[in-house]
Amino acid sequence: MPGGRLNHEDRGQIAAGLAEGLQYAEIARRLDRPTSTISREVLHNGGRHAYRADQAHRATEGRARRRKPVRPPRATSTPDAYGRDREAVRDFERQFTETMSRTGLPPMMARVLSCLMTSDAGELTAAELVQRLEVSPASISKAVGYLGQLGLVRRERDPRRRRERYVIDDDVWYRACAREVQICETWAASAKLGAEVLGAGTPAGTRLRQMGEFFTLVGRDMAQAAEHWRHIFAAQGKSPSG
Repeated sequence: MPGGRLNHEDRGQIAAGLAEGLQYAEIARRLDRPTSTISREVLHNGGRHAYRADQAHRATEGRARRRKPVRPPRATSTPDAYGRDREAVRDFERQFTETMSRTGLPPMMARVLSCLMTSDAGELTAAELVQRLEVSPASISKAVGYLGQLGLVRRERDPRRRRERYVIDDDVWYRACAREVQICETWAASAKLGAEVLGAGTPAGTRLRQMGEFFTLVGRDMAQAAEHWRHIFAAQGKSPSG
């Protein structure tokens, strides 16, 4: 039957065609099959010079038996306190983590940040992060330290429980942007100094001067955008720190 699975008789004709020196296209026409079906069948079962109909048939049946059964549809999980599907939330956390990893954040740091960002409280202790992510306390400590340097996570001491908790502030992106502005200013100042030392009229000096101008403009634009956002945020009843 054209388009159906190859049977033992089909494989016998393939073997005979190969023995005659026929090309895959000619064998396919004899069987009324796509050429790709014949080429895959031969390549998966020893190649043109080692193909044997009986062996190919047994191997194909063995592979079919070893295939994993199709999983039944996943049962809908019970909703959380906000009526959200818990499994859908977990799926989003995984997707969010992968997105951050693809854009340059180290995997463990991405997992911790995703966990904090999707926490309704916006804060978790080290023990809670260890439990939720199923990793060691040392991994959490290293990740939080890294995120703290980026200005994305803040450590806060809980005097009642005598332990630290890690917080995502409402103005986290303003803080992160302000840090990037400082970095741009540092790069700009260093490049301008290099242009003076190497000489404004030299190729290297010109390159450094252009670099300094670039980072000056980028830093200025970022600062203006961050301040614009800060005013909008303040108008909504919140007050990001400067």
